[in-house]
Amino acid sequence: MTSDEQNPTIFLIPGHWLGAWAWDDVAEHLRAAGHRAIALTLPGLDPEDAQRSSRTLDDQADAIERALAEDAPTGDRSAVIVAHSGANAPVSMVLDRHPESVRRVIWVDSGPIASGSVFAPDAPADLDELPLPDFEDLGAQASLDGLGPDDLERFRRRAVPEPGPVLRQAVALTDDERRDVPTTLVCCSITSGQIQELAAAGHPMFAEVASLTHADFVDLPTGHWPMWSRPADLAQVVASAALVQ
Repeated sequence: MTSDEQNPTIFLIPGHWLGAWAWDDVAEHLRAAGHRAIALTLPGLDPEDAQRSSRTLDDQADAIERALAEDAPTGDRSAVIVAHSGANAPVSMVLDRHPESVRRVIWVDSGPIASGSVFAPDAPADLDELPLPDFEDLGAQASLDGLGPDDLERFRRRAVPEPGPVLRQAVALTDDERRDVPTTLVCCSITSGQIQELAAAGHPMFAEVASLTHADFVDLPTGHWPMWSRPADLAQVVASAALVQ
């Protein structure tokens, strides 16, 4: 077994409104255990970027591709990608473009999306950006279980509005080999059993799960943001999944 196989680089990709900072606790646990962990802030989520509201899913996918290439220029399947929530769109695009470069993808309360998917198809064409909703509205869409006042305060303070183009862009996928990339689904706000039932029924959010060649399911009961509610446990799940052949 090569050193890359023993210790693949783990790329941590945050969901909507979040930057690399969202993974701080998980990354700390992974690094303390000897793993190489790199958290990314996707284009459009950097508060210092004056053009951030114009960034697209293509920009985000390109940024992930560059990070993979810089870590392993030969594309030798030495990378593990961990994608939370809305990161499923750009990560699905990267898997479609370079399935040979990814050793395993780990979806955290998320999953692969189908070609043609649009996150917010009803979003107005003139919507520049979508700020983080108030927590009552957000909690109706995604579970806030496990988050304390400090977590919510940090979330509100550090959240960056999601670019309008990211919300409106349809994902175009063409390479079925993306479905052959070994996959782990970490199920938090919805159980693995429920996800598999919905996938079998062809539910639009989970239909792609049924097409995966190699899929493992891990239940980690908590809310939609386990990197804050159960960081040590999530890090352990990620570390274990990253080493599975």
